[in-house]
Amino acid sequence: MGTKLLILAIFGIAMAHFEGVVVVYLRKALGMLDTDGNKESVEKIPKRFLQIEISREAATIVMLVAIALVTGSGWLEWIIYFLWTFAFWDLFYYLSLYILIKWPPKLTTIDVLFLIPVPWIAPVWFPVGVSSVTILTIFILYISRIIS
Repeated sequence: MGTKLLILAIFGIAMAHFEGVVVVYLRKALGMLDTDGNKESVEKIPKRFLQIEISREAATIVMLVAIALVTGSGWLEWIIYFLWTFAFWDLFYYLSLYILIKWPPKLTTIDVLFLIPVPWIAPVWFPVGVSSVTILTIFILYISRIIS
């Protein structure tokens, strides 16, 4: 399981950077400033582009589910692998955005975390914290041999 967790972490990090780049291009194409909060920006996005963005988010979840199903064997591993990869993707998505455009400027910056089924709005520290706790919990369970 250790090798799979490492490979899934690398996959999640690469996927995070890819999505970060897409968001940078989307922000530029829509004329959004790098300092703009996403909550206000989402309200300015034309409905057609918002629907496209929702489809991108759905595709992201499908990819994360697919990689968990392909990697794991049984429902417990599927859940662990999904959460692990999701956590790396989410955490490194924000790191990628910060490296690329210095956004978010602080962890208290309000963001639209997800659009499905409705917009989830919270400060950036929330998904960063949840992702960090998820990674730490799975890692501790793994090294404690509770999951193997």
